[in-house]
Amino acid sequence: MTIPGGAEAARPFLPTRDFEQSKAFYEALGFRKLLDSDVAIFAIGATSFILHRPLEEELDNNWMMQLMVDDLDGWWAHIEKLDLPARFDVAQPIPPAMQPWGLRVAYLVDPAGVLWHIAQRRPDKPHD
Repeated sequence: MTIPGGAEAARPFLPTRDFEQSKAFYEALGFRKLLDSDVAIFAIGATSFILHRPLEEELDNNWMMQLMVDDLDGWWAHIEKLDLPARFDVAQPIPPAMQPWGLRVAYLVDPAGVLWHIAQRRPDKPHD
């Protein structure tokens, strides 16, 4: 099976208890802050991660991953063909939609409950 090309980065979302303190911690360690908004993206070398604010204390153990792709529609077609709910007893994936923070994103959950954000890379945004 051939999957669409153009995927090069998978970034974890890391929860925080104190968003400002966590940003200061990673900056002190020498991570580069690529984005500071409702989430913060930090990079070091060729890798990066996204800090997010948990909605509830229990969500500290709620892991998410982001996969940035060049062809979200191609990925969505691929995901639909896989029939993940029937094959793996997972929730129905959510189709691509524009999000308030400016990315077009589709969502799916893996069998362990990890929420994946499959997001369309924007050519004019280097932090994508």
